[in-house]
Amino acid sequence: MQIIPYENYNEAEILALYGAVGWVAYTRDPDSLRAGFGNSLLTLATYEDEKLIGIIRTVGDGATIVYIQDIIVHPEHQGRGVGSALIAEILERFRSVRQIVLLTDDTEKTVSFYRKIGLKPAGDYGCRAFMK
Repeated sequence: MQIIPYENYNEAEILALYGAVGWVAYTRDPDSLRAGFGNSLLTLATYEDEKLIGIIRTVGDGATIVYIQDIIVHPEHQGRGVGSALIAEILERFRSVRQIVLLTDDTEKTVSFYRKIGLKPAGDYGCRAFMK
């Protein structure tokens, strides 16, 4: 599997990937999604046979904090190590950053996945997350 920087925004492939996982809040507002990609710190992608199958998008300053905004793997490719490889690449590229954070659904599947790859709930660090 090759992970490469996602540098040339292709709206059709991005909307198809986001739609495949049901992230309709993004697909309903493609202009905001495009702007979000443009303002991202780093976005990485993986392809199979020239089809986008996974993406990870980060925001932050890259020195003290990196926030994993989006990690998406096409449902046909989930469970094959794509998501784990994308996360591992981000953790390696930003290994000197003190805080790498993400917010996700509180489901058994997502909690199990992130725990399996070594991430911990904020509460394990004596922290609490807030959002609006």
